[in-house]
Amino acid sequence: DILARLPQNFDIEKAQHKYPVRYEQSLNQVLCQEMLRYNRLLSIIRDSLVSLDKALQGLQVMSSELDKVFRSMAVGQVPALWKGKSFPSLKPLASYITDLLERLHMLEHWYEVGAPPVFWVSGFFFTPSFTTAALQNYARKHKLPIDTVGFDFVMMGTDPAAYSTGPEDGVYIHGLYLEGCAWDAGAKLLCESTPKVLFEPAPVIWLQPKPIDQFTRAQTYECPVYRTGERKGVLATTGHSTNFLM
Repeated sequence: DILARLPQNFDIEKAQHKYPVRYEQSLNQVLCQEMLRYNRLLSIIRDSLVSLDKALQGLQVMSSELDKVFRSMAVGQVPALWKGKSFPSLKPLASYITDLLERLHMLEHWYEVGAPPVFWVSGFFFTPSFTTAALQNYARKHKLPIDTVGFDFVMMGTDPAAYSTGPEDGVYIHGLYLEGCAWDAGAKLLCESTPKVLFEPAPVIWLQPKPIDQFTRAQTYECPVYRTGERKGVLATTGHSTNFLM
């Protein structure tokens, strides 16, 4: 069932031709890099499932690696072989595959019709490349050193479909969740959680790039953003955390 649902790998050459590297638009490179990362994951999943199917039919030897894949899938867990090439996720197997297909659809839609007005930030394989590209676009447009600019955060409405165009500078994002509190859409303030509700969808957020010395001096709560429910991460060789985003 999983194998039948998986789409073909992205055609990176076609994507690079349609979205070439441009000085003023770093998000083009982000799209191609994301496609490449998901292609690696798709290849690992597809190859392991094809080999597992052959092994179960007695057409090839069931290696220890394939046995681990089989045992993980039998109990509804994501195999460790896939996790080694995967985006961070705590989901069980069925939810993981559904999430993966939604992420692939996001990239396919971006390729077909162009960058969305509101980006599903949870769908990126390596989210720091997306946020860095948005800052880089602003820095290059205004001829500023990128280490002198950062994001201010403007809370917008709760419906991503209400926005047909993106902002002039920066990006709109959705897909974040609040833990331990809720969002008062009318007052645009954090409020107490609804009883028995642990997670609440966050509103659309405008990541508004600005020179650091021009940030809004308002009474705000600085809330950390993690890619999964685990409040921890490992510092990768890129210098970014595997889980902490901003």
